[in-house]
Amino acid sequence: MRRSGERLLRELPEAARQRLDLAEVGEVVSHAIAAEVPHDGVRLLATCPSAGLPMGSFSFWHGYEPEFGRELLRGYYLGDDPVPPEALARRSTPLDVLGPDHRLLTEHEIGSELRLLLRDDSGVWGVLGLTRAEGRDPFDRGDACRAADLARPLMAALREYVRAGPLAPVVPPLPAGVIVLGPDHRVRAVTPQAFQWLERLRGGRPSPEWIAESFLVGLSSAARRGARGPLAGATAWGPPITHGRWVTYQGQPLDADGVGDVAVVIQAATGPQLLPVLCDWYGISHRERQIVEDLYDGAAPKQVARRRGLSVHTVNDHLKSVFRKTGAGGRDELIAAVTG
Repeated sequence: MRRSGERLLRELPEAARQRLDLAEVGEVVSHAIAAEVPHDGVRLLATCPSAGLPMGSFSFWHGYEPEFGRELLRGYYLGDDPVPPEALARRSTPLDVLGPDHRLLTEHEIGSELRLLLRDDSGVWGVLGLTRAEGRDPFDRGDACRAADLARPLMAALREYVRAGPLAPVVPPLPAGVIVLGPDHRVRAVTPQAFQWLERLRGGRPSPEWIAESFLVGLSSAARRGARGPLAGATAWGPPITHGRWVTYQGQPLDADGVGDVAVVIQAATGPQLLPVLCDWYGISHRERQIVEDLYDGAAPKQVARRRGLSVHTVNDHLKSVFRKTGAGGRDELIAAVTG
């Protein structure tokens, strides 16, 4: 592993423990990557295979001008992105370099942008974007190769960052809150409960206001696109390291065609809805997940063994593995993490 990868694995969890805000963590990420791929700006969107793109769970930004970042995200969410993640995913090496022929870059004096989809055999873990200003040498093949070499340590560092936070919630749940967005994706109404959630989030590890605005545009547009699908809506996940507990943001269109208002529901994530995401971040296997599901349903290890056709010894071995991966002190803490 390159030294910058080792540095990311060391410094991202440390940044979490020091409770640095997302902008400060973005600077940490930028400094580590710059040792391999010099750049002027970095953005790192994190997600997990179960949650998927486009919304992601959290992101780090450094060196991106707010207006450029706002337009970039808005184009991405509204389907006007020159190289969306789906296009990168079809490539053997999921990477591309955008040059000055792209309008958005030239308007903001960006000479080139390198984009890398972070994926492994499990699925997609995020997207890395790097920029260089006009007048600097554009990203070349060597830069692309060095960036691709950083993919695995970046994915590992993101997982370590999430796991550096608390396993079980450290703040009490709030009642579900609702934000209503109009057809123009602007906020039309906010319930008092949603205000409470927003105030809590501002007191944690807040994002710049333009990122929060773009995030709502993304939920609104994704919910509208899915209006005619079998599972209309869009969901994003906020982890305990940034929120104090797992939180979901769910966008739901308020009409069948998805052309009117959208309601974004903010609430504590619990139970079967949360478990797949939790298993991704903590590396819990399929068999281990089945056992955790049984425990969540109230089954004792002996009942789990009968249900799964396993010995009690094997069930306990799987539980020990889950405790080791999550840092849980026992079944009670593990179930508290899932239950909320």
